[in-house]
Amino acid sequence: MNIILLGPPGAGKGTQAQILVDERAMMQLSTGDMLREARSSGTEMGKIVADVMDRGNLVTDEIVIGLIREKLEAGGAAGGFIFDGFPRTLAQADALGALLAEMGMKLDAVIELQVDDEVLVGRIVGRAKEAAAAGQPVRADDNEESLKVRLMAYYKQTSPLIGYYHAKGNLQSVDGLGEIAEVSSAIKGALG
Repeated sequence: MNIILLGPPGAGKGTQAQILVDERAMMQLSTGDMLREARSSGTEMGKIVADVMDRGNLVTDEIVIGLIREKLEAGGAAGGFIFDGFPRTLAQADALGALLAEMGMKLDAVIELQVDDEVLVGRIVGRAKEAAAAGQPVRADDNEESLKVRLMAYYKQTSPLIGYYHAKGNLQSVDGLGEIAEVSSAIKGALG
């Protein structure tokens, strides 16, 4: 089963992806992780990624699709793949669909983690304060101002994917603001 987890920053995509990895032997394909891995790999693709990032430029869709192709070709995901952080735009969604079709694979479901922005901001800022009070590391962008900037970018670029995948019949929406186990249970129900 190949799925996409959609939702704004802080909605819990990474947490839920890890649960699916553990319970269903799926492989999480996080674009951020793949770019960091490629950059330090020494491969041809890795050298291209490092060069682009070192110049402070954004990595192109073609490069990201190339990295995803490498992961899909390598296999090793008995339970399928979870796309986390990709696609972010309609062009990327089209490219991913074309890549999967070319490889004889399909997208089985798109799970949208629905959240209320104000609750989400409160949750992230509260979590950051708790971590700081406990002497734990806090993400530099886990503050109200940068979270609102990240949310705006999500709504501008990524939210059109909700309509896109709804029209294709792939979209399943779950309440992303419950406890971790409740959200996980809702995702399992959506996946069947």
